[in-house]
Amino acid sequence: QVQLVESGGGLVQAGGSLRLSCAASERIFSNYHMGWFRQAPGKEREFVAALSRSGILTRYIDSVKGRFTISRDNAKNTVYLQMNSLKPEDTAVYYCAAGLVYGSWSREDYQYWGQGTQVTVSS
Repeated sequence: QVQLVESGGGLVQAGGSLRLSCAASERIFSNYHMGWFRQAPGKEREFVAALSRSGILTRYIDSVKGRFTISRDNAKNTVYLQMNSLKPEDTAVYYCAAGLVYGSWSREDYQYWGQGTQVTVSS
């Protein structure tokens, strides 16, 4: 069954904002660390941000530090990625993932994946 469901993608102008959501099953939300990855056309899927199961620790790639914020709402079993000051190079399909290793940049450390949501930033 579907364990992670992303939403919130869309088309936005450079400098704008979007908030991605990832609704998880309660089992996953309670037991796994969460992460966001993205994949641009013709490129490898890359790590973007991670949030520990406790919600205390966060990790980001350098290119999004200060612009993106990962957070969680325990009451809704949902993880968010708030994206501000968006740039055309942020255009990609964004994936939510859940894993037992906090903050890993490796896709192999994440056991569950969402279907992805498209983010397009126009210049």
